Amino acid sequence: MKAIQISEPSVMKVIEMAEPQMGEGEVLLKMKYVGFCGSDLNTYRGGNPMVKMPVVPGHEVGAEIVKVGKNVPANLQAGMIVTVNPYTNCGKCASCRNGRVNACQHNETLGVQRWGAMCDYIALPWEKVIPAGNLPARTCALIEPMSVGFHAVSRAQVTDIDVVMVIGCGMVGMGAVVRSVLRGATVIAADIDDEKLALAKEMGATYTINTKTEDAHARLQELTGGFGPDVVIEAVGSVPTYQMAVNEVAFTGRVVCIGYAKSEVSFQTKYFVQKELDIRGSRNALPSDFRAVIHYLERGTCPVDRLISNEVKPEQAEQAMQQWAENPGKVFRILVDFR
Repeated sequence: MKAIQISEPSVMKVIEMAEPQMGEGEVLLKMKYVGFCGSDLNTYRGGNPMVKMPVVPGHEVGAEIVKVGKNVPANLQAGMIVTVNPYTNCGKCASCRNGRVNACQHNETLGVQRWGAMCDYIALPWEKVIPAGNLPARTCALIEPMSVGFHAVSRAQVTDIDVVMVIGCGMVGMGAVVRSVLRGATVIAADIDDEKLALAKEMGATYTINTKTEDAHARLQELTGGFGPDVVIEAVGSVPTYQMAVNEVAFTGRVVCIGYAKSEVSFQTKYFVQKELDIRGSRNALPSDFRAVIHYLERGTCPVDRLISNEVKPEQAEQAMQQWAENPGKVFRILVDFR
C-alpha cells in the first residue's frame, strides 16, 4: 500500500508498505482524508522531540470501515464513515487511574510516537474508532484538531458569564472559540492574521484583536471594563503568548495552556499569587470531546471549506508541506486525499 514517510528533516516521500494485518478486536480502515497538523509540520522541520524518524505522520482522520475483526461491537460495520481517537492509554499510570486517559503518561499518538495514518489502510482497536454519523469523510478529518480546542474549554470550566480570550486562531484555537461560544461565553479571538480573525468572528467570536498591529493590553482593558478576561486559552506555544496569557488574565482567572513553547518562558510569578490564578494544562482530548465536535459539525453551520487550506494527493504532499513551512501562519489544514 501507499504511505507518506518523513525520513529526516525536510525530506518527505511516498513509499510502499505492506498492508496491516487486522487482529481480534480490531477494525480495518481505508483512509479517505488525513490532515497534516502542527506536530507534523514540526516533525518535517526537525523540531519535534517526541518523534523518532523515519515516521509515517498523520492522526486527523476521515476513513471508511473495510472490515471488522472478531469481538467487535455490532455498531461498527463495514461501509461506515468514521474518525479515530489517535491516542493510546496504558490504564495503569496516575492519569489513567484518575480517569484522564487523554493525558496518559505513556501515550503514543498516531504519527508522533508511533507510525501514523498517512497511508491507504490502518488497523486499530475498535475502542479507538468513532462513528461520525452522516458527516462526510472530508469533514471527519477536522474532528480531532477541533476536539483538542473543545477539551481546553472543558479544562477551563467555561460558563455563560465568562469572557474568554483565545490566543491563536489555527484549527485548535478555532475549536476553543467554537466551544466557548456554544457554552454562551463572550469570546475575544487574538491572532496576528486578519483572515483568521475574520473567520473566528464568523464562527462566533464577539471581538477580535490583531496582536501584531493593535495594543492588545489596551484593547483588552477596553473590552472587559478594566478587569481582563476571565479565561485565557493559549493555543500558540510561544514565549510572548504564554506571557500574555498570564499578564492579561483577570484576577482569580483561569489560564489554560495547549501549545508547547519551543524555549523556556520567564514569568512574573507574583501574578500567580497576587491574582490567585488557576493555571492548567490541556492535552489531547477525551471521547466526549470528539462527540461534542461531531454534534457541532452535524449542525452544518461550520464553514468547513474555509478551514481546509489545501487538498493534495500523496505525491503532492511534500510540496504542500514545503509551502506551509515557508508561511505557517497562513494555513489552517492541508488534507491528503487517499481515495
